[in-house]
Amino acid sequence: MALLSANLLSPNKTLIPSLDLLRNPNLSPISPLNPLLSSPPPKRLVVSASSSSFSAAAAASADPDLQEITKPFPQTLSNWGEFARRVSGEWDGFGAEFTPEGNPIELPESVVPEAFREWGVEVFDWQTQCPTLASESGDPVLCYKLIKLLPTVGCEADAATRHSVEERIAGSSEGRVSALGFDPSGSYVAAWPVDGQGGKKLLEVEHCLVDPANKEVRVRVIQVTAVEEEGMRLEAIRVFSEQWYGPFRNGEQLGGCAIRESGFASSSALRVSDVVGVWQGITSSVARFGAEQMEILQELFPSKPRKIVRDQLGLVTLPKQLWCSFKVDDGEITGEVGWLFDHGRAITSRCLVSKDRKLKA
Repeated sequence: MALLSANLLSPNKTLIPSLDLLRNPNLSPISPLNPLLSSPPPKRLVVSASSSSFSAAAAASADPDLQEITKPFPQTLSNWGEFARRVSGEWDGFGAEFTPEGNPIELPESVVPEAFREWGVEVFDWQTQCPTLASESGDPVLCYKLIKLLPTVGCEADAATRHSVEERIAGSSEGRVSALGFDPSGSYVAAWPVDGQGGKKLLEVEHCLVDPANKEVRVRVIQVTAVEEEGMRLEAIRVFSEQWYGPFRNGEQLGGCAIRESGFASSSALRVSDVVGVWQGITSSVARFGAEQMEILQELFPSKPRKIVRDQLGLVTLPKQLWCSFKVDDGEITGEVGWLFDHGRAITSRCLVSKDRKLKA
């Protein structure tokens, strides 16, 4: 049995935050392990499930919270149209790649302008476009392109040149996604099996989180996992910070000088102390994958909120107030991405992936 769950920021499942904060009764407000809890812990979106050391059925019997999220859920995509309207459009911004330890990776020297090299300027960020289109009627299909633009000196919007274009499709016969769970807000989590260089097997788990206070701002964090005989390991982390610039135009319009984002890879990372500790969810939503009769695309449905204790094991903090964690247990991985806001609030995406590279929860 497989599942996908989410704690949402608002009781009506729109990701508009409720600002009420809950206090952790077990930790002192001045605890050195969690100064965040000097104010009450947050509410957050969590796409989450069981501990990866259990099967879903075993986890449900061991954890009362999981008994709720392993119950049968309706097989419907009734809110796909709303999701399609929220996710579709021209999303422009910047993207960067990080090592498994969270260190930014420089762009290849071949794409960096000579002027930057002469000045000794290190370049870590791609300017990106992500034109996205989801069908609002008929069969549900999501497709997007990731367009990387060559770095330029100054504002040379007219001179912007594409370095690469990668297209991804979910929901059709051409799609390669193994599972996609979506929320009407435009947030989603997806698992993409990928063939890497030299025949290497990869699984890219993509977490897309929409700012609960501004539906035109989002982040996408991709955990790139190498699948080997010995098991799975985190190989890289890709981060994209994006804003909505208008309806879908297939990448024909570039934000250029008007783009509201900027490079972020070399900026300060989130403090570990802002992440570890006890977090309390307010509402929760669940989707499950794995059974033969289940569709690849699943909508999140309300479930029981959960309390989560986060530690430093597998935790990587990133710029843009982001973090991710990656834990392997008995060949299965639990991947999480979080986005911290002010006053101890955050949204997170959490999922469980089986040994055969399939999203379980």
